[in-house]
Amino acid sequence: MYKVLIIDDEAPARIAISRLGHWADYHITELYQETNGAAALKTMREIKPQIVFVDMQMPVMNGMEFPEKASHEFRDTCFIVISGYDYFDYAKAALKCGAIDYLLKPIAREELNAAIDKAVQTLGNTGTCLEKEAPKLSPDEVVARIRQDIDQNYPQPLKVSSYAKKYFFTQEYLTRLFRQHYEMTIQEYLLMVRMTRAKELLENPSIKIQEVAARVGYSDNNYFSKAFRNFFGITPTDCRNKCFVSRNTK
Repeated sequence: MYKVLIIDDEAPARIAISRLGHWADYHITELYQETNGAAALKTMREIKPQIVFVDMQMPVMNGMEFPEKASHEFRDTCFIVISGYDYFDYAKAALKCGAIDYLLKPIAREELNAAIDKAVQTLGNTGTCLEKEAPKLSPDEVVARIRQDIDQNYPQPLKVSSYAKKYFFTQEYLTRLFRQHYEMTIQEYLLMVRMTRAKELLENPSIKIQEVAARVGYSDNNYFSKAFRNFFGITPTDCRNKCFVSRNTK
């Protein structure tokens, strides 16, 4: 059973989190609220919550200062920062200061509960925020590793949900983070890598189109052909024929 503290100077935000969370699903029955950092620290010493939601902009201590200060005293607590500002630098700073996630206002039910689920998984069976016991990668390092993994393992069934679970981010935040770095989503980048490699393989007439599809991660040849046509505006067969004509006219 976990205790949750919600810190925000805006009552509507506190009410939204209280009402939208699927608390019973995570065996959470105790919810507490505070309006500023100083009062929140006092309450934390009394109730010792395992999960804390803290607003980025609030009196006394903001959402970057509070997790950094409180985490020294409450090492077993998971902090989730909430904000009305969709700024990458804010999210990056919050995570660097000890938060495990960053949610945008207005709070969306799906993202909120994904963050709660992440916190509960991080706490594990011991009631400790286990993530803090291991070195933490920066957001820049996370997206770089994901890109490298796609480059090396693109034929595999790679999923955003798997990366989110591995690096303790919500899928929505991870998608935004990757797009801010590479101007495309994780799935769009995976598709680009697969299609680029498929086009290279099609230049070799000894490799059947069905085998090309399998080599880039498609078990269904029809689905591969449709994806290829949508990406390049031409079918794999026509692409191969063009390559053949081009070689013979040189």
